[in-house]
Amino acid sequence: MGQDTSEEALAKKGRMVALVIAGSMLFWILAQWIGPQLGMPGRFALLIDFAVLAALVWSMVVTYQIWRARQDTKG
Repeated sequence: MGQDTSEEALAKKGRMVALVIAGSMLFWILAQWIGPQLGMPGRFALLIDFAVLAALVWSMVVTYQIWRARQDTKG
């Protein structure tokens, strides 16, 4: 019973990571396309790049946590 809830929690975390990765990349692509059309200065593009990098680093950390949790439940 307890293992089912932990697997559900890990699956929920995995879905959240997938949404963050897809959403941040979609946001980045749109910002790179729309930014120059709006005359956005380069410093804002750099800020967007850093924000997306932070989201991707966060998703890597959470993915590692999920992987470690699954390894702990196996053994």
